[in-house]
Amino acid sequence: MIQRFANPNRFMRLSAAVVPWMAGATMILGAAGLYLGLFQAPADYQQGESVRIMYVHVPAAWMALFCYTSMAAASATALIWKHPLADLAARSTAPIGICFTFLALITGSLWGKPMWGTWWVWDARLTSVLVLFFLYLGYMALVNAFDDPARGAKAAAVLALVGFVNVPIIKFSVDWWNSLHQPASVLKLGGPSIHPSMLAPLLLMALAFTTYYFWVLLVRLRAEIISGKIRAIRLRQVHG
Repeated sequence: MIQRFANPNRFMRLSAAVVPWMAGATMILGAAGLYLGLFQAPADYQQGESVRIMYVHVPAAWMALFCYTSMAAASATALIWKHPLADLAARSTAPIGICFTFLALITGSLWGKPMWGTWWVWDARLTSVLVLFFLYLGYMALVNAFDDPARGAKAAAVLALVGFVNVPIIKFSVDWWNSLHQPASVLKLGGPSIHPSMLAPLLLMALAFTTYYFWVLLVRLRAEIISGKIRAIRLRQVHG
């Protein structure tokens, strides 16, 4: 199944059909999620109107972890099976993932000020997410740190795999250590503990962020493949 998409031409044909659907789904889901979250969902009895930050913060945090997991999986595929598109997928995912991580950190700070009385605390969850942000930065710097692109890709892939240990640390940090950050209220064994009127917009925003990821990923992959073809043509022209 993986090798089916190894052919760049086949990938370009399939992605051209999928990209408009991902774009449309992102806009529809995002509009519905924002409308329900900002205008229909009730204010929280403790957090008040500041609870509405959750509809951006929580999906952004989920996607920060999802993107890094995808990047690590693509890096492993590139190292083990030498899949021609896997390295491109990892490189294309990194800028998207770091944007989600930055958004999670910023919205978390905006929520923390009224709830905790401070913009930042060296809490286990917050600190591990900050480490994730630097892992993304390190990957993006390392992939371009060598004159030989293959060496940079291999070194960055190893960093992505080593750094993946931070993902379960982020997920379970509120359970393993005393934390100011609230525990999981959606993905838990006993089922969600959040009211359906708040859960619906939260899940819609999570779906919107997910389709946005795949939309931008496909666009970036297509751009990388086209750039590679242009470079190959120029090299052939230079060498005669």
